[in-house]
Amino acid sequence: MRLPEKISALLKRRSTLVLLLVPLIAVGFALQAFGTPLILNIYTYFCVNLMIVLALQMFMGNSGILAWTHVAWVGIGAYASGILSMAPMVKSLGVPNMYPQLVELQLPVLPAILLGGVVAAIVAGAIGWPLMRLSNAVGVITLFATLIVVHVVMTQWDNVTNGPRTFFGLQEFTRLPQALVGAILVILLAHWYRESSLGLRLRASRDDRFAAMAIGVSVVQVRYVAFVLSALIAGISGGVWAHFITSFSPKAFYITETFLLLTMLVIGGQGSISGAFTGTAIVTVAREILRQVESGMNNSGMFSFEVYGLTELVMAVLMVIVLIWRPNGIIGGQEITWPLLKRKNRPDDGAGTDVVEPA
Repeated sequence: MRLPEKISALLKRRSTLVLLLVPLIAVGFALQAFGTPLILNIYTYFCVNLMIVLALQMFMGNSGILAWTHVAWVGIGAYASGILSMAPMVKSLGVPNMYPQLVELQLPVLPAILLGGVVAAIVAGAIGWPLMRLSNAVGVITLFATLIVVHVVMTQWDNVTNGPRTFFGLQEFTRLPQALVGAILVILLAHWYRESSLGLRLRASRDDRFAAMAIGVSVVQVRYVAFVLSALIAGISGGVWAHFITSFSPKAFYITETFLLLTMLVIGGQGSISGAFTGTAIVTVAREILRQVESGMNNSGMFSFEVYGLTELVMAVLMVIVLIWRPNGIIGGQEITWPLLKRKNRPDDGAGTDVVEPA
């Protein structure tokens, strides 16, 4: 086979990566060169959200388990990276009651972000094994209860998080280049996981647990590995987000943000990386437009009252419409491939979200 034919065959096998990465990188370079500060911030925010949603897709999309705890790992990564990277004087001013041992810690931003992901993965690993054995409504309720527990800890542990008050003073590290590189790396990791034996075994356990066990798949183990890996990426993404926002409070990692992440994943299609990418892009653009509309309505005095909640209302209606029209999302469970939108001849991969029987 000649070299051009080898390259063509390789591109066809990896066409999903090409179709996702080329536009992502091209738009990023174009905006970096010609974009306004507002557009740069929106695209940076999109790249950071893409990292978080892809981490969610790695577990939820492949296992079918509704991951209520995902935003908790984002929050743990954000707080951990902030504490590790902030100067001692800033920590003393921002969190007066912080433990002295934590006040003295200071690392460069990038190692701090990576260690924030490790902290999130350690917490997920410590509690994840029994959670992965639960099923149906019990499993969903337990994961939701875990999110509540983490949120309460964040709001009450003022020696670490400053309690319910704003945690501020982080260095502004995340700009478009850093966010773009992070999004590229997470896309590559998510694609590797999806095509790996771990991803295949996890999807097999999702589709038919008993058949998967019959061929030697350890259902709890493959779920657990995905759960911890997803928490690791979510924690790192939380650190990237924290050093973009630079100040936040525990309410940023609770129900509202969970709903937004689930909307991004479900609208595009939880069963594929392409779906996560598409959903994140649609919701990010729609959310910014709705914010501008809501702000314009309030500033113009169109109504005698302030308009609040328009963005959340429209997002909820949009998700309902998409789920009625296409229950598996706009893209569904299949990856987009070249030729564009040509689907592989196999069943849809992402038929639903539930928690199967205990292993």
